[in-house]
This record gives sequence, structure tokens and C-alpha cells, in this order.
Amino acid sequence: MKFTKMSLVAALLVGSSAFALDNVKMSGDASLFYYTQQNNTTTNGSGTGLFGKENSAADAGLNLNVSADLAKTSLVSISAGAGYTVLSSLGLENNLVSNVWGSSHGVTTGTGAGYKNGLGGAKVENASWMNEAWIAATAGKSTVKIGRMELDTPMVFTEKWSIEKNTFEAAVLINQDIPDTTLVGAFVGNGNGTENFGQDINGTVIGNNLAVGPVVNQGGRFTTFGSNGAYAVAAINNSFKPLTVQAWYFSLQNLAQAYWLQADLNMEGVLVGGQYSSDKVKNGSKKSDSVYALMLGYNLKDIVTVKGAYSKVNKGGDLGYAGFNTATRKTTAQSKLYTEAYWNYGKVTKTDTASYMLSAEATVATVDLMAQYTSANDKSTANNDMKEFALTAGKSFGPLDTTLAYVYSDNKTPTVTTDKEKISSIQAYLTLNF
Repeated sequence: MKFTKMSLVAALLVGSSAFALDNVKMSGDASLFYYTQQNNTTTNGSGTGLFGKENSAADAGLNLNVSADLAKTSLVSISAGAGYTVLSSLGLENNLVSNVWGSSHGVTTGTGAGYKNGLGGAKVENASWMNEAWIAATAGKSTVKIGRMELDTPMVFTEKWSIEKNTFEAAVLINQDIPDTTLVGAFVGNGNGTENFGQDINGTVIGNNLAVGPVVNQGGRFTTFGSNGAYAVAAINNSFKPLTVQAWYFSLQNLAQAYWLQADLNMEGVLVGGQYSSDKVKNGSKKSDSVYALMLGYNLKDIVTVKGAYSKVNKGGDLGYAGFNTATRKTTAQSKLYTEAYWNYGKVTKTDTASYMLSAEATVATVDLMAQYTSANDKSTANNDMKEFALTAGKSFGPLDTTLAYVYSDNKTPTVTTDKEKISSIQAYLTLNF
């Protein structure tokens, strides 16, 4: 599925719990993703319907990971890990599809035979890169992890909805000496997510709109995160077991600072959550961008989980969106807000936007079903609202995970006044875990 919501505390503690390995551990996955859509426009004048070549995309990915204990004494244990990603179109572009999922591909365009400038005629190159390479030391209830790794914080995190995932070069300290409390300190120096803070190292995959799920820089290349890196500190507490409270502070050097506060209650199936975030540009008297979100839901065990959420971004902030989330893409970044859409990211965090989300999840005859409706009302710009309905069905066959999704989007843009923004898409996800 595109948007897998993962416990933030659990994700952070992966770093410390994984160090108990006694032997070398190898794991990985192989994926094949397919996307096709139907709308009222096309670049090359053909294939506008579902399963038409011009309106379809496919990609194959392979991830290999290894981790091991390097040393273990009564005082400290040292571990290390590495991961490698390969992304290939399998030569499907210009045959069955004209597009790919990932932006890490290189691409060659031209005017000779076999080429078309723009969408649907490029020769796509395979991509490969080392996505992880870290070393970690644990002493008592403290863990230090340094190197290239996945991160999961409210505003700097690894996106896993696409066939490629971004990672970071960072140093992270986690301490749990205080009962029921996790303290976090981190410096993030580099990242390989497609950024939008004055850096443009991406190739023509993005420029030609060839990627339907762009997350990673061309070739997996790492570059400075933000302007000169970022610092983060946090405290996460669940002394009252049904309640998890977290507070985060982020500082992007020479650029912006931000706060994130969140509380989540899960008591006897009742789900209640609140989020507040505020970020402000540095160097000068700038107006902050802020957002609050509320969530209410109910989990009827082994039957159904229903949720409803509302969020509101203030008016007139200088960044123009609330949160420099993940790879800091202003208009397409995934966020951790309760109201985040399934497919059309970047709308719920835009300035002066009110959003709500309704969802239901259930397992019927061993098939995991999910339905979600998201609406974002942008009051700052005319004709810039978004409505989305997503329906997914997923089933696992041993190590093989399969998901089929249908998404209807009415994602308006100010320059288009017809129904061209109304798109129906079908997405298929196959992932073999090993």
C-alpha cells in the first residue's frame, strides 16, 4: 500500500532492539509495481484510457540488507548494517508503459528514431545505490547509531510508499534511562530524497514527468539536507500506558526551526489523537506556518477500525506550507498529519487549508480492505482544492504481499479549469519478502 502508518516509537526503537542479534542476519525484498490511470488529457495524443501505454508506469525493485554483531562485552555491544537497492524498469518503458515509478532512474532523450522528447519516449536507465551503511553501539539503555540509515521522525523520515525509499546520513542518540520515556537527539547531514530548498541535482525523469512515485534523487545521490543539515531533539513518554505523548524540536541550519507536539490515546478501542506543529523561517521577523490536527476513531478488535480526522493550516506563513516534512518537497511531500491523503500528497499542509479524512479498515475472508476519503479546501488560492477516494485490497501468500488499489482524484490546479484533473487510477503492488 502507498501509505503505511507505523508507530513512531516502534520505529525509533528498531535501532536499539535490532542490536541483540547474535549472528549475521540477511533480509530483503523484491517488488514489482504497476500504475495506470484514465483522465481527459495526454502528452502524445494516444493511450489516454486505463492500461494505455502513455498513461501507465511500471518498475521493479530489489533491496538487500545485512546486519551483524561486531563485538559484545558486559559494558557495550557494537553492531553494523548495510543495505543496497537496485531499481529497474525491466525495459518495459516504450513497450507496455511509457513511465516509471521511481525518480532515481537516469534517462536519455533525443530526436532520433526510438526517441520522443518529453513523456513517453525516453530511454530509462537502471539505478543502484547503497541505501544503508551504519554502525551502532549500545551501553546500558543508551544507543548511538552513525552512518547512512532510515529515519522516522515527524518531519524527517523515510518514505516507503513508493518502490524506492529515501535514507539519510545522520548520527542518532537514543536513551531510555528515565522510566517509560525515550529521549532522542539527532543530527541529519545528508539525504537522498528529492529536495526543494534550492538544490536541483535531479535528472530529466522528474523534468519530463516520467515518475509517478518520485522519492529519491537520480542515481540515489546524497546531498546536503536542507541548507546545512538539521538537528532534532525529542522526548516520548507513555507512563500512562494507553497514552503516548511526544514533543520534538527541529532546527534546519540557516533556514528554519520547527516544533511538533503529539498525543495519542488508545483505550479499550477508543482512539483519540492531537497534533500541533509550527515552523518558522530563520533570519528575520518571518511569520510562522502552523497546523493542528485532531483524530477520533474506534477499533472493534478483529472486525473493523474507523477513523475521522480534521486539520487546519494557518494563513500567510512565509514557507507556504506547514512542515518541511521528509525530503522537504513543498508540493508533493508526504506528511505525518492524521488527514494525509493516500495518494495526492502536499495538499493538506498548504497554507490556509482545512482538511478532513475518513477511513475504515477491516479484514474479510483473509483479505485486508481499506477505504479512505480525503478532502483539502485551499482558501489561499482559487481552484486549488483536492478530493480523493481510495480503496485497497491486500492479501499475503506466505512471503508474498499483494495489494490492489483504486484511487479517484479531483486534484485541482489554478491553471486548469476543465475536468482534466479528475483522474481514476489502478495500482498493483507485489512484494516478495525474504
